[in-house]
Amino acid sequence: MDFNTPDELLGGNKQKRQQVPDYRKYIFPAIAGVLALIFVFSGVYSVGPDEVGVVRRFGKYVRTTQPGLHVKIPMGIEKVNNIKVKYVFKEEFGFKTLKPGIKSQFSTREYFDESLMLTGDLNVLVVEWIVQFKIKDPVKLLFNIRDPRATIRSISEAVMRQVIGDESVTDILTTRRIEINQAAQDKLQEILDSYESGVQIVTLRLQDVNPADEVKPSFNEVNEAKQEKEKVINQAWEAYNKAIPAAMGEALKTIKQAEGYALKRVNAAKGDAHRFIDTWEAYREAPGVTRKRLYLEAMNEILPQAGQKFIIDSSATNILPLLRLNKEGGAK
Repeated sequence: MDFNTPDELLGGNKQKRQQVPDYRKYIFPAIAGVLALIFVFSGVYSVGPDEVGVVRRFGKYVRTTQPGLHVKIPMGIEKVNNIKVKYVFKEEFGFKTLKPGIKSQFSTREYFDESLMLTGDLNVLVVEWIVQFKIKDPVKLLFNIRDPRATIRSISEAVMRQVIGDESVTDILTTRRIEINQAAQDKLQEILDSYESGVQIVTLRLQDVNPADEVKPSFNEVNEAKQEKEKVINQAWEAYNKAIPAAMGEALKTIKQAEGYALKRVNAAKGDAHRFIDTWEAYREAPGVTRKRLYLEAMNEILPQAGQKFIIDSSATNILPLLRLNKEGGAK
């Protein structure tokens, strides 16, 4: 049996130690890679085309970024909230849309807790409406309101109850819906601005307003009576508008005719008086000529009205042959 000398043994161990790989040179690249991955996944973020990014550092606002890729301090030092500033949000009250579309599907549940309201004349109505809004200041939205959706719903419901409570049921159902929409929208925006919420109300609109099912039959009877009343009033006004203007026109016509007749008679009398005076002046200047002229004018008026005319000599003593007694009724 051969035994190795101590030098040979040491040399063999040294050769084995040289064959063991040295992992220390991979530690720093590995750490760098991990840090790079952490930086990529927690330090790079994107902002959508309809959004802005609100960057907070340890909870404090530092900047707002526009759509695109951006970098922030990783490891949770900086956090980003993407806020949609171009999207119009919608809240529904008194109903819920399950599937919007050409034929929208709505929930069959009744939301009386938010839609049942009392009007100014103590009638009960079921009011359904929508609120559309958008974010005009994302920083105020994040830092001044804890739950924007719940806040908007609560304020909108309170405002609508106040506005409905100031109106009569007839006005709400008929003529003042546009005014109610505008009044509620203005009041809601005023309250949100006082909270510095950063929310802008785009529109507030009543959708469907009906009396509650328990009072609907009685309400319909009242409406039918009111409609019948309005119908009778309108018919009476129609008859009035036909009779009164006609009578007034007839009276005005009679007055104008009387005034025209009076003016005619006065003018005729004045003309006769002037003519008489002129005739008298002419008669005083030339009695014979004037007398003959008056005679001829009188005959000019009389002769056309006469029927059969006989012109005889003043010296004639017998006019019977001229009368043709044997014809045209003379024998009779």
